Amino acid sequence: MNKRKVTSSDVAERAGVSQAAVSMILNKKYNVSFSKETVQRVENAAEELGYELPKRKTRREVRREKLLVVLCPNLTNPYYVMLLQGIESRATEQGFGLFVCNTQRDLELEERYLKMMPGLNPQGVIYACNPSRCFMHLVEELSGKIPFAIINNQNEKLDVDAVELDNAKLGRLMAKHLLELGHKNVAYIAPPLTVRQKQRSKRVEGFLKEFKDAGLGENVIIKAADEQIDKDIPGIDSEYRIGYDLTKELLREHKNLTAIAGLNDMIAFGILDALYDEKYKVPGDISVMGCDNTLFAKMHKVYLTTIEHFVIYKGMDACDIIMKKMNTRMKRYAEIEPVSIYHVEYEPRIVVRGTTSYPHSKKRKINTRK
Repeated sequence: MNKRKVTSSDVAERAGVSQAAVSMILNKKYNVSFSKETVQRVENAAEELGYELPKRKTRREVRREKLLVVLCPNLTNPYYVMLLQGIESRATEQGFGLFVCNTQRDLELEERYLKMMPGLNPQGVIYACNPSRCFMHLVEELSGKIPFAIINNQNEKLDVDAVELDNAKLGRLMAKHLLELGHKNVAYIAPPLTVRQKQRSKRVEGFLKEFKDAGLGENVIIKAADEQIDKDIPGIDSEYRIGYDLTKELLREHKNLTAIAGLNDMIAFGILDALYDEKYKVPGDISVMGCDNTLFAKMHKVYLTTIEHFVIYKGMDACDIIMKKMNTRMKRYAEIEPVSIYHVEYEPRIVVRGTTSYPHSKKRKINTRK
């Protein structure tokens, strides 16, 4: 018959003290004072009963928590929430926890999070967008020790595993749809088009190129928000406000527009509201389209024409890449560890709904207000 293992409760009962006191005395916690008599009594009780302190987990064992880190530029755009949903669903299947770092497009925050990685020692890191160029050397250095996956703009040359997005192709698809409907005088609304946010510029360039190829490049109005917006902490309605405010400006400056495209769905929602407030009919007077096919775009009151590029699947794929890299490092079939770069890309598709149509042949009569 197996002898019952002696516990700290048994020692506490024998010594006539609390279980907490036993733990502190036997673990030599000197921040709490006990009388010599109490210490002696506990140590004698432990020796008489044959009590052994539980083995402490080594530092190596403690850090084996299955953890993935995700660096996100913001959490106000449903696009990034969808990415996280895809990442989390796959991570949960594999028993991993997520640690989300919201950089808010702030360079100091991004650098701080990257420098935390060795201490956190996650099993993998996923960038939900392109890393800032000034930290690429750090990302590539860390990726030699921790598997990295980046959901990035295809035009960037990175020596890191990536789920790629051809932003220029998304812009071209948007333009093709409007051109096929017969729109010739259009506008494109975007967040700040800075060097740091090259993926935005690529989407705009793709849109503009398609119109230039059709001989209508001069008919496209590009309306981008002020650079200061990216320096402020993003609010829940930041991109919506860009769409709303810049549409109001467009309507004052240009009377012959038949379509307005937003760089993403959130901007398109702002465009729609500004048009409704100014009594324009969509798509009767002006067509509107967005990009990303977020949840709200499907709602019947909105029913936005947009571009589907399978955001949730990209999150899953980024997670799968991390798992593959981990397995490669654990199972070696050669003396040298193989270096493999994974690249995954989805073909985007247009989702035509109720906000785009053929332009009216006659100009809309603008109501003059007193």
